[in-house]
Amino acid sequence: MTSTDRRVEDLVSLFDRPQACAAELLCDRHPGDAVAFTVVEPDLSRRDWTFGELRTRSACLATALGELGARPGDRVATLLGKSADLVVTVLAIWRIGAVHVPLFTALAPPAIATRLGGSGARIVVTEPSQREKLRPGDDIPAAWRLTVITTGAAADGDHRFADLLEAPPQPVPVAAGGDATIVELFTSGTTGAAKGVPVPLWAVSSMLAYQEFGLDHQESDVFWNAADPGWAYGLYHAIIGPLGLGRRSLLVHSGFSVGLTWAVLETFGVTNFTAGPTVYRALRAADDQAPPELALRHCSSAGEPLPADVSDWAERVLGVPILDHYGQTELGMALADAWHPDLRMPRRPGSMGRALPGWRLEVLKPDSAEPAAAGDRGRLAVDLTASPLMWFTGYRAAPGRTAERFTPDRRWYLTGDTVVKDADGTFHFTARDDDIILMAGYRIGPSEVESVLHTHPAVSEAAVVAVPDELRGEVVAAHVVVRPGCAAGPELAEELQRLVKTRFAAHAYPRIVHFVRELPKTPSGKLQRSAVRYAERRS
Repeated sequence: MTSTDRRVEDLVSLFDRPQACAAELLCDRHPGDAVAFTVVEPDLSRRDWTFGELRTRSACLATALGELGARPGDRVATLLGKSADLVVTVLAIWRIGAVHVPLFTALAPPAIATRLGGSGARIVVTEPSQREKLRPGDDIPAAWRLTVITTGAAADGDHRFADLLEAPPQPVPVAAGGDATIVELFTSGTTGAAKGVPVPLWAVSSMLAYQEFGLDHQESDVFWNAADPGWAYGLYHAIIGPLGLGRRSLLVHSGFSVGLTWAVLETFGVTNFTAGPTVYRALRAADDQAPPELALRHCSSAGEPLPADVSDWAERVLGVPILDHYGQTELGMALADAWHPDLRMPRRPGSMGRALPGWRLEVLKPDSAEPAAAGDRGRLAVDLTASPLMWFTGYRAAPGRTAERFTPDRRWYLTGDTVVKDADGTFHFTARDDDIILMAGYRIGPSEVESVLHTHPAVSEAAVVAVPDELRGEVVAAHVVVRPGCAAGPELAEELQRLVKTRFAAHAYPRIVHFVRELPKTPSGKLQRSAVRYAERRS
């Protein structure tokens, strides 16, 4: 057994136990005076938060959540930015054996309602800038009777976060076991509603394996994952991964800006940085602002394919290349051009790398569950018989959608991505099977955007596809058929863009709107999205 195999085995044994306790494994077992997070404000002021402080505050909040009616297994949602309050809340949720439901702060009320309704969460912790999204109305039924905890001034029956921290600390956290769900994340595909992904405690073993092998997160590192914890990569590897390792991480309490990113990298001497390709492309576009000296030893990328020229740029300007990593909400991270010294290999531009320890991935033929020949395009799949870190077993309350993800014999999990594998086991991304749009690292399901567009009285039909974009990787383009008697033009296009921003998410609006006479259909009447993409390329 190799040392990496042994480490995987040890991680699984640690987290996959009947008596496993999330709060103990992710916080309490670490030295109380060790710094867990350094929270950085936009003005570059900082506040170090130790594991001891997080333990005390989350234990008090855990008592308060219990008094508000939260019980083991209940879903509790957060609508919070990158802050110490978010970390305290998540730990408190786990202390009572409840399940964390992250809500991305850019989501609009209808998308938030979908996730609250799908999870059944009735307690939401939020901040003043997000509070209005939780008002009862057309999207959020008053009958849900949400219990809202706000980090600002309490009003309308809300509970004030600071007041709840005055509760006596919970004496002993709940040990729900390795199979207990600790997170329920929602992901969306091309059709249907957003799907809940239950994440068990033992899945943290996979997150720590990537933190160590893919990112090579060392105790001496100044580590910064710039991804938002409202989505999988940020939650798994900006919050949970560092907590599990007991190693310090930066949290920048702000939205992205090029100037702030350069300033944080320089001021805090970041040595290990990971972000989506969009962040690196934005830095490249403003590399005249790059500090003369940076402390970086590793740069990693995830969320969407990394263009080879961006990594080449980084090697010249940042002093290190950017290595590409691949994963999904349902997997965590499974492939990587890894940084760990035992796994490093000569960089191949455009490569996703190889399977990480604890994973076996294969390329299946397009029409069967047989492995494709080296160099042939096929479906990327996880071998469930040889992947001890594979934790996903299905979507919550969606057996039909779950079945689509596995071969009938449950031997393979199908990622929905098309790749090529070289003879040496190196993978190269070629396409997506499920039409997901990857915009600045965010996965946008066309059906969610289309369903919003269809609510406009002037829209008869709509189809959404991806369009390449130099900065964001891809952006959303909408092809719209208007109803008879309605005027198509710039004014309607702007209305549709605002509609998506307000009814789904600010980042997901169609930056391009085409008005067309009809949408291409199959003989059975189904949308031919490939034909829409072709038309978009020709436009």
